[in-house]
Amino acid sequence: MADSFWSGAERHLVRYSGAGRFTPEIIERAEGSFVFTAEGRRILDFTSGQMSGILGHSHPAVVATVQRQAATLDHLFSGMLSRPVVELARRLSESLPDPLSKVLLLTTGAESNEAAIRMAKLATGRHEVISFARSWHGMTQAAASATYSAGRKGYGPAAPGNFAIPAPNTYRPDFTAPDGSLDWCRQLDYGFELFDAQSVGSLAACIVEPILSSGGVLDLPPGYLAALRDRVHERGGLLILDEAQTGLCRTGDWYAFQRDGVVPDILTLSKTLGAGLPLAAVVTTPELEQTAHERGFLFFTTHVSDPLVAAVGNTVLDVLQQEKLDARAASLGDHLRAGLLSLGERHPVIGDVRGRGLLIGLELEAAPGGSADERGAAVTRRCLELGLHMNVVQLPGMGGVFRIAPPLTSTEEELDLGLSILDQALADTAS
Repeated sequence: MADSFWSGAERHLVRYSGAGRFTPEIIERAEGSFVFTAEGRRILDFTSGQMSGILGHSHPAVVATVQRQAATLDHLFSGMLSRPVVELARRLSESLPDPLSKVLLLTTGAESNEAAIRMAKLATGRHEVISFARSWHGMTQAAASATYSAGRKGYGPAAPGNFAIPAPNTYRPDFTAPDGSLDWCRQLDYGFELFDAQSVGSLAACIVEPILSSGGVLDLPPGYLAALRDRVHERGGLLILDEAQTGLCRTGDWYAFQRDGVVPDILTLSKTLGAGLPLAAVVTTPELEQTAHERGFLFFTTHVSDPLVAAVGNTVLDVLQQEKLDARAASLGDHLRAGLLSLGERHPVIGDVRGRGLLIGLELEAAPGGSADERGAAVTRRCLELGLHMNVVQLPGMGGVFRIAPPLTSTEEELDLGLSILDQALADTAS
């Protein structure tokens, strides 16, 4: 049966990642922090599915909501509204600082970023977009044009007016202070000098993640986000924050931007909002929404404002609040970070541990005579053999960076199990 499964996959599935490889396991079911294979193996999931399942797999409250809502009201014509949609919009608004209070519910992060950029261009009457050189915002047109970490080659011209600025990397600084640390102020000035030299004076928006996940888990230094916002506003643009992976308690705050006291003009949410189901949101101000509406803002999809996933979103907010998962993410994050730093004392290959809450990056150095990519791939394979699923980001100029993002419902014992397996995998691949 396994042979027929893989032959069927090879014959019928489009290979949708550049590597063209799928994890060599048939997954039959999942529960909590684990997925289970057809062979009966239990694998600890340190990526929360696609960095999304903040409540773990098949959370009982989510299962109950899906069963109830699917049996009563699952999908509607795009012009119709239901109670779960209005309720979720209200609750998201109440969880955010003023003036963020107008909500558009969609399905994926790419859709929410696409809608946000489209709204920014229409509201400002401008077209230029700035993002980080290691950004990932999605695979639709405007989102892909603002994505630089991968996927740009071979598809023809990107949308005009897109510009990249350097991403702040405190472990591998390109602009340094006298003590060797990253001089992010000088780096940011340099990035905007390059933009100003190329811009035609039509900045619509700057879209960034508070922590660049696919870019190698690069946490923006304290103070950076405010300085970025000021430079964008000085040029007449809007600040869009993409909190697909950092939103809704993962970093220890409800939203990652809260640490910096910076309120974006537009906020996008996805992945974590549906806890693994396809739900995304664009949140903006009444003033921006009004301007966009007056100018004919158009962005609806087949599944805009769908009641089924909106009901799930409300349940996700219930569980986050009732179980105080923001504080839990902060506490578990401290525990996980301490364990990873301890591993670093035993394994010199570990170069850096960074991130916030339960979104942590672990950067591996290159093996003697080899590459960081090879080492990262080897550790990933060995972890899977030992029962731990890890995801390694491999970008030019950086080591292999593991994105570690367990569910917020994880236990310390589960985190310790993951650390133990990673310890063994690092030892087994040291040569």
